[in-house]
Amino acid sequence: MRNQLIALLAISTISAASLAADPKPSRVFDPPATVNDERLHDVDHPVMFDPHYADKAQWAQRAHDLREQVLVAEGMWPEPEHTPLNAVIHGKVERDGYTVEKVFFESMPGHYVSGSLYRPTGKTGKLPAVLCPHGHWGNGPTGGRMYDAGEKAAENAIKTGAEKTIEGGRYPLQARCAMLARMGCIVFHYDMVGYADDQGIAHRTGFTDIEGVLRLQSFMGLQTWNSRRALDFVCSLPDVDTARLACTGASGGGTQTILLSAIDDRLAVSFPAVMVSEAMQGGCICENAPLLRVGTNNAELISCFAPKPLAMTSANDWTAEIETKGFPEIRDIYKLYGAADDVAAWHRSFPHNYNQVSRELMYNWMNKYLKLGQAEPVTEKPFVPCTAAELSVYDADHPRPADSLDAAALRKKMTAASDAQMAALEKSPEEYRKVVGVALRVMVGDQLPSPADVLVGDSRGPKVLGDGFAMEKGTIRRRNSTWETPYVAMVPTAWNGTVVAWIHPDGKASLFDEQGRPQSLVRKILDAKAAVIAPDLFRTGESAAAGKRPSADTTKYENQTPYGGFYYGYNRGILACRTSDVLSTIALAKGWEGTRLVRLAGFGEAGLPALLAEALSGQAVERASIDLSHFTFASVHDVMGNEMLPGALKYGDVWGLVPLCSAGHTELWNSPAGATDLARKTPGIAIHEENAELSAMVQKLIEQ
Repeated sequence: MRNQLIALLAISTISAASLAADPKPSRVFDPPATVNDERLHDVDHPVMFDPHYADKAQWAQRAHDLREQVLVAEGMWPEPEHTPLNAVIHGKVERDGYTVEKVFFESMPGHYVSGSLYRPTGKTGKLPAVLCPHGHWGNGPTGGRMYDAGEKAAENAIKTGAEKTIEGGRYPLQARCAMLARMGCIVFHYDMVGYADDQGIAHRTGFTDIEGVLRLQSFMGLQTWNSRRALDFVCSLPDVDTARLACTGASGGGTQTILLSAIDDRLAVSFPAVMVSEAMQGGCICENAPLLRVGTNNAELISCFAPKPLAMTSANDWTAEIETKGFPEIRDIYKLYGAADDVAAWHRSFPHNYNQVSRELMYNWMNKYLKLGQAEPVTEKPFVPCTAAELSVYDADHPRPADSLDAAALRKKMTAASDAQMAALEKSPEEYRKVVGVALRVMVGDQLPSPADVLVGDSRGPKVLGDGFAMEKGTIRRRNSTWETPYVAMVPTAWNGTVVAWIHPDGKASLFDEQGRPQSLVRKILDAKAAVIAPDLFRTGESAAAGKRPSADTTKYENQTPYGGFYYGYNRGILACRTSDVLSTIALAKGWEGTRLVRLAGFGEAGLPALLAEALSGQAVERASIDLSHFTFASVHDVMGNEMLPGALKYGDVWGLVPLCSAGHTELWNSPAGATDLARKTPGIAIHEENAELSAMVQKLIEQ
């Protein structure tokens, strides 16, 4: 853009005729004939993992950002309180080489996690522990820990070589836990919500509404929190070696293994089965959350575990190609650490499973990296399964807790706890801005780019106009992206180095009157010797028809209840995309040679993305004048609406985000009621609740 701006400023010394052969900008690309804005992914078509990292430090930063993304997406940013578990352990069952006990504890007040605790016998000292989340095996009270595939299915599994014993074929989930215990591990096999003894909330219900999206309260977040508290539980056991902790699960349990491995540093070994893939990412509501896989997928997320030992299996399902698609990329990350031998993937030609063939691969992996000392190869021993009665946690002496909450009551408590946590953070404004700043970066899926990463293309200008300024039209895109934002820039002959980013619902067309001349307010800016740049934000102006159009259908997967996590888990919304376009515009203006100050004007519906962009811009915006149109996120009732921003209510609605705009001076016009004390006390913030004239907004921008 540097040469382009110099050309604009030199217009007063050249004739219009001489502009026939315009010098090209210093950073130019050849844009397609039409605006290209493909921004749509889904559970079956995620963003592919491309490990283009030059060194370990570069990947470490990406992994850090991914962990923050997962924590924000799953409602764990900031970290919720690890309240007392109040764990109950009872009902020991004796088996050959191990025992099985019944467990329940509170992962949060009023919500209980239930499961089976396997302990080896004849062992002393501190022992390694393995978490075993399960997947969608069986249904409801007879599923999960209670799963029985039946004798016929077990016989078929033996015939195909998937299993060696009837017991292993009928009870594959128990088989895993029993063998790990015999190898010397303490094993906790716990229920997914709505399975076996966890019947307070039916699986896939209670977390699919718009408020859940706005507050980042999801079924997946609840289950991941249960997994983290399960790790708290095993770490609290006196006989557990907390330096030797592992997790392994298949299918939905594989998803839990991936996410827990990505965010919890306590795990030392990980083995997700039949879930790491560049294809389908997990088809259940309990495997999807808004923001979770925007710009990423399971293969990249599990890479956050590097360089600790990681292995995975695949089957004849969506994971079938893992050895050639996904694993090579994961291994590239491990190579950055010199740990390529500590990651492995195996495909075995069976239907979706965690059968004995796969289990034995896992046993040998755990034996090596948990240092269990078993003779290799480790093979599964026959075992005596527990009956449903022997596994069932609740009985006459240990009834289901009376304070167990349903989904509505639990979410009410979750909201109260989150709101109290955010209110407490407000007492430390700098810490508040740090926490909410990370959250907003994830919610928008973007941050202010470097001017060097903002490229100009399709340049049509500069064109001299007769009243003392030059105009240019073109498109903006980010480096390594095909997204394009049309824009118009106007620079007065005696430019003073101030650039006003003009953000309007009508885009660049709003700069002109009916005669095609700068409208009066724009003329006022130019007369004040400031330049103006106006983009057509996502789905406005020339961008109105760009890319694929999302619809309510994109919130559905198979026959499940419509849920915003199926769309926003893989895509940014319209508001987030518009905010990115504003960020690109600010960065472009900031990068012009001669720019001293960047100021920001946001009008009408475009005021909201302007505000979000300012909040993400650090020191880049010196002054802003923004119309909030009395908007609040609490008024959003359309999950696919222009103003949807997952997480906005969790972080305090509009007023919760305003304190991030503390670097310059910001005038907020037509403000909604309910401004927080922190927003009112933020340096440089001026709040106007009454209806304002546009001229007043612009006047504030051109004041010196």
